Amino acid sequence: MAYTSPKHYGSSWEVGDFIRQQQLNFHLGNAVKYICRCGKKEGETTINDLTKAIHYLQNELESQILSQRPSKGIPEKFPGQEQYESSFTDYATEFDR
Repeated sequence: MAYTSPKHYGSSWEVGDFIRQQQLNFHLGNAVKYICRCGKKEGETTINDLTKAIHYLQNELESQILSQRPSKGIPEKFPGQEQYESSFTDYATEFDR
């Protein structure tokens, strides 16, 4: 699917097409996008673009690290569930009758 990138990406190839061809996930695709447009988009600084790229790379790294941890399984109750359940009312039951 051909997509025309905005001119601030400044290349003869399309960034969106490259991201799809490489089958990059959300985090890596956004990092590539911000690196490619770094300092070229009006109103954005190089520092802002690099900061955004680093943000997405950090998210990907954290995701990769977390996916390697052994699962502890699904807990019987989620944290704070007792407090959540205690806030229930009988309104739904009364409404259903």
